[in-house]
Amino acid sequence: MAKGGGSCAAAVAAACGRFVVSTAGRIVVGLIGSDIEASFSPALHEREAQMQGLPYVYLTFDLGRLGAAPEDVGQLVDSARRLGFAGLNITHPCKQLVVRHLDRVSGRASLVGAVNTVVFEEGQAVGHNTDWYGFEESFVRALPDAVMDEVVVVGAGGAGTAVAHALLTRAAGTLRVVDIDMARAEGLARALQAHYGSGRASFVAPSELARSLAGASGVVNATPVGMVGHPGVPFDPAWLRPDLWVAEVIYRPLETQLLRSARRLGCATVDGGGMAVFQAVEAFELFTGIRPDAERMLKHLDALIAEHEPASAV
Repeated sequence: MAKGGGSCAAAVAAACGRFVVSTAGRIVVGLIGSDIEASFSPALHEREAQMQGLPYVYLTFDLGRLGAAPEDVGQLVDSARRLGFAGLNITHPCKQLVVRHLDRVSGRASLVGAVNTVVFEEGQAVGHNTDWYGFEESFVRALPDAVMDEVVVVGAGGAGTAVAHALLTRAAGTLRVVDIDMARAEGLARALQAHYGSGRASFVAPSELARSLAGASGVVNATPVGMVGHPGVPFDPAWLRPDLWVAEVIYRPLETQLLRSARRLGCATVDGGGMAVFQAVEAFELFTGIRPDAERMLKHLDALIAEHEPASAV
């Protein structure tokens, strides 16, 4: 059920509590999305801000808890702007929906067609995409020598689009895009072809995924399937093989069922932890103007996982 602008403003104000009394002297940011109560983003940002000596407050606005629809993201952004927020992170399912509600977007965000970071500058809402950098930096660190002849990306939403661009600007020869929404997969493939060349990308029907994986060098799961609140696997793990590398964008849990199956086979893997940290590194700098310590933020994430996810957790 869509909320009116006043209801959204009231919901944001209620969630902000005492911090809404005055944002003066504080850097107040937030996260908008669904099923985000388990997110480490607030603690990740706030721990680094504490080390930087910054008065930093990071709040969450879960659509389900607010009784808001994904389409209400524009009203939520406007409410946060009026309340004096420095900016917002945007996650599933709003990364693409939010774009039309912004005053302008960065070059990368425009190319991807998805925004995961909004900064309020002189009254304007400016969109950025830090997922691109987050995945690229994480992947290169984890698998610097990965074979990239043909890569399959499962999921053509905001995260999948950022991942696709990161892979094609690095070293991927060809990219196959798969999504249960065939129109969305086709749209992404066509956009990639227009930018990188017709031979660099194509879309694949879900029924053809097993065949695509059989000839691929690696696969990235860019869907929410496997994360907290969305258990399961995005495709049959029996389609994996030992010489296929497997990457995730999910970090809660850090070891998804897909990654666990891949590691049992001996596949090289990349979990979503690095992407979560490096996209946060760039977002933190956009919010504050200060470059955080990336290595320290990686340690923050390790500590958060140790606190919240026992080693036996799946």
